[in-house]
Amino acid sequence: MLMPKRVKRRKQFRGSMAGKPTRGTKVTYGEWGLVATEPAWIKSNQIEAARVAMTRYIKRGGQVWIKIFPDKPVTTKPAETRMGSGKGTVEYWVAVVKPGRVLFEIAGVPEETAREALRLAMHKLPLTCKIVKREEEGGEDSEN
Repeated sequence: MLMPKRVKRRKQFRGSMAGKPTRGTKVTYGEWGLVATEPAWIKSNQIEAARVAMTRYIKRGGQVWIKIFPDKPVTTKPAETRMGSGKGTVEYWVAVVKPGRVLFEIAGVPEETAREALRLAMHKLPLTCKIVKREEEGGEDSEN
């Protein structure tokens, strides 16, 4: 599973998922991308399950990029424990995803294959997503 090698602080506050992402909203490496349409916490095992689903479908052809990383620890207290006595132990790691964030990118495969691979990955994630194509940078007229 993905997790940081080391962190500055062991436990974190829950934080907020409100607002828009400040970076990671464009497809930069691949040809096709999977973009989140709602906020969510995505666990490290869900990221891995989506990656496995994509790479199995494309039969290890093409290339897949994971654009999110689970760097937030989530703690839980044991069942039937009384209130108090501190914060619980770290159980798993999540990536905080806001709407508009690119989660995965894929390249080197035909369009139908890429769309189906991203659709399979979408089913492994706890949020709704959409599949987008990379926009070509051609702001100014290139023919002159």
